[in-house]
Amino acid sequence: MRYLLIALFIGVLAACKPATEANQLVATDITGADFGQVLNLTDHTGKQRTMADFKGKAVALFFGYTHCPDVCPTTMADLKQTMKLLGPRADELQVLFVTLDPARDSQAVLAQYVPSFDARFIGLRGSEQEIADTAAGFKIYAKKVDAQGQGGYTVDHSAGMYVFDKTGKIRLYVDYGEKPADMANDIKQIL
Repeated sequence: MRYLLIALFIGVLAACKPATEANQLVATDITGADFGQVLNLTDHTGKQRTMADFKGKAVALFFGYTHCPDVCPTTMADLKQTMKLLGPRADELQVLFVTLDPARDSQAVLAQYVPSFDARFIGLRGSEQEIADTAAGFKIYAKKVDAQGQGGYTVDHSAGMYVFDKTGKIRLYVDYGEKPADMANDIKQIL
């Protein structure tokens, strides 16, 4: 009976591993999802980009805008910290920031904003229709909302991001606010 209780106790402890264990994901595993397959936009240097350009690297894809007061700069700063935590493996990850506000986020604005977090990060943009189609293809919610101030509006939008593996397959949905250490752990598993 004593051995049975000890075995039961050990089993309960094993089930209580924290989510940061190397063999567990914190993000939502969406492997096999049938959306988010098409990306064809212009980067902040003027070059046309598709997901095929990043084969051989994992990709973290985030939709936002440069005038965002909170979610976007926080997420970009978290991605910067995630890159640091990845160490030498950071070069195996490509961060892509897709603007949901192409009217204000010109190529020049993206070229200043996105690499300010990490020189390896790439900003992507397109026409209003290209952005709307891309957002819809990735199931991203985005809506302009009138606001007081210089810009006259904000953009309510989905706050999570997607992670693709090195073959270009969508693998993870990362909720807004996930800790950089957890993101780094999840990305290492995808790598």
